[in-house]
This record gives sequence, structure tokens and C-alpha cells, in this order.
Amino acid sequence: MATVIEKVKPAYKSRLVDRMTGLGRDIVKHRVSYAFLAPYALIFITFTVIPVIISIYLSFTYYNILEPPKFQGLQNYIKLFLGDDIFLVAVKNTFVLAAITGPIGYLASLMFAWFINELPPKVRAFLILIFYAPSISGNVYMIWTVMFSGDSYGYMNSTLMKLGIIYEPIQWLTDPKYMLTVIMIVVLWMSLGTGFLAFVAGLQGIDRSQYEAGIVDGIKNRWQELWYITLPNMKPMLMFGAVMSITSSFAISDVTIALAGMPSVDYAAHTVVNHLIDYGSTRFEMGYASAIATVLFITMIGCNKIVQNLLRKVGR
Repeated sequence: MATVIEKVKPAYKSRLVDRMTGLGRDIVKHRVSYAFLAPYALIFITFTVIPVIISIYLSFTYYNILEPPKFQGLQNYIKLFLGDDIFLVAVKNTFVLAAITGPIGYLASLMFAWFINELPPKVRAFLILIFYAPSISGNVYMIWTVMFSGDSYGYMNSTLMKLGIIYEPIQWLTDPKYMLTVIMIVVLWMSLGTGFLAFVAGLQGIDRSQYEAGIVDGIKNRWQELWYITLPNMKPMLMFGAVMSITSSFAISDVTIALAGMPSVDYAAHTVVNHLIDYGSTRFEMGYASAIATVLFITMIGCNKIVQNLLRKVGR
């Protein structure tokens, strides 16, 4: 066994040296391009890569901001999975929200972009603004708070009582039976965001002559056109939209806090990010909060890998 390891190490070092040498030559050859990339790379490494590495390290420590971090191994993770019942509730709620709002929001963004792309330019621009507006509106939660108000003056309760469907107001935002459903509706309404714009841009960039060639090759309807021409040409945008959809669906927190409070009744709308905010911003147990963030980070990477493998099969 030792002999095999001794043989592998020089070969690995040799490949690593060759790669570093090749990278150095590439940097020298394309130094102007790398010079333009350097400011972004510096900012990205400083404010994204380094904080992630620090967070992973802190997840193995006890750190309350006031005292230096104290290394304690896997204690935070053991507590997280075996001793924190609220975290397990948050995981369940997060996966339910992600499993429903993520795919539905992603497909809705793609289909709406596909439909809108067929309209005249001025109508298309207006509808893009209308569909995109909810994702950037600051006071969007106020509308839903009034709509699902728990008294008889709330729009939903008032309408249902007038129709004779219910006879007393439903506490939409405080009853655990309804909270998660209401939040899903709001999240789906806000789901036409950056991914939607990427899909619209991707559809605009497809060469129209490909559709003409497709008709000659035997494509018979719009669905075949979508599968064999449109989607293969939009793989970069599909990947970008999938990453944005997964990230947003796993990072749901603002909606739950604004509508159901922090914490929600019986933690019925409590998500992993809510749990992270609770320990990081309220209790200042940064080591434990870093463990939550690390678990969420690994989960997002795993989901992104699965989606990438699925999208590679599109148009085959």
C-alpha cells in the first residue's frame, strides 16, 4: 500500500506543477484580459470565498462574538441534527417550500417568457415590466397582509364570507394549517424575477433561421420546436435560472418574517434561514449559526449538481 502511495504522489505533484505552469503561461499570454478580471476576482474572493471559508471554520467552534472562537469539533453539527427539534422542523418546511415553489416558479418563468416572446415588441416590454415588478417591489408584503388579514375586513375572508363558503374569519397568517400555503402563494407570485429576464433574453438571442431549418427537417408543432431548438439554445440561461430558483427557494425568509412573524406560531412557517437569523442575529451564537449556514450551503450545491445533470439531457 505504501509503495502505491509513493508512486501516486510524484505523479500527482507532476500534474499539479504542469497545471500551475500552464496557468502561469496563460496569464502572461492573456495578461490584459486577466488585468480586467482582477478587480472582480479580488472582490469576489474577499467578500464571497473568504467569508465562506471562515464560516466553515467557525462551524467547528463555539463563538459568541465577545470571546475568541473555541474549537469543539463536530459538537455544533451533533446538536443541530440530534438535539435541535426546531431545526428539523425548519428543514421540513424549507424542503416543502423548495420542492413546490422552486420547480413551479422555474417552469412558470420559462413558460411565461416563451409566451411573451411571441408578442409585438411594445406589448412584450410592457408585460415583462408587469411580471417582473412583484420581485422588486418594496411594499409587496403589505398587499398580502391586507388580503389575508385575520378579521372579516380582509379581502379573502370578506369574499369567502359573502359567498357563504365560510361563516367566520380564518386566521390565515396565525393558524399553522394555512400559514405555509399562504407563503407558497406569495413566493410563487414573486418568482418571476432575474431568471425570468434571463429566459426572455435567451429567447431573443435565438437565430430565427433555426426554426425555418427545423420545419424543413420535420418539426411539426411548437412543442417539438421548444424541445429540439429553443431549449438546447438556451442551456446557459436555463442553468442560470435553475441556480437562481434553487438559491431563492432555499433562502426564503423575508416572506415568512413579514407575513407570519419571527418566530411563527408553532414554528409552522419557520425555515432554515429563519433559524440561521435567529442564532446569528438575535442570539449571537455565531459558531452554531455557521454550522446551519454550512449545511444549507452544501445542500444548495448538491441540488445544483442534480439540476445540472438533468439540464444536460435537454434536447438530446
